[in-house]
Amino acid sequence: MAILATLSMATAGCAVPAPYEAAPTSVYQWQRRQDEIQARQAERARLCATLNKDSARFQRDCGRPGDPN
Repeated sequence: MAILATLSMATAGCAVPAPYEAAPTSVYQWQRRQDEIQARQAERARLCATLNKDSARFQRDCGRPGDPN
C-alpha cells in the first residue's frame, strides 16, 4: 500500500511539466527575444484599441497593473 501511494505521488509530480524557457545565450537570441516581446506588446495594443472600453474583455486584458478594476 505504501509503495503504491509513493509511486502515485511520484508520477503525479511528473504529469504537469513546469514551463521553462532557457535564457538566451547569444546576442542574436537576445535580439530575437526582444523582437518577440515587442511584437506581442504591439498585438496587445492593437487588440485593445479595437475592443469596446466597457466590455469585460477590455477590463480583463487591457488594464494596466495598479489600475482599479
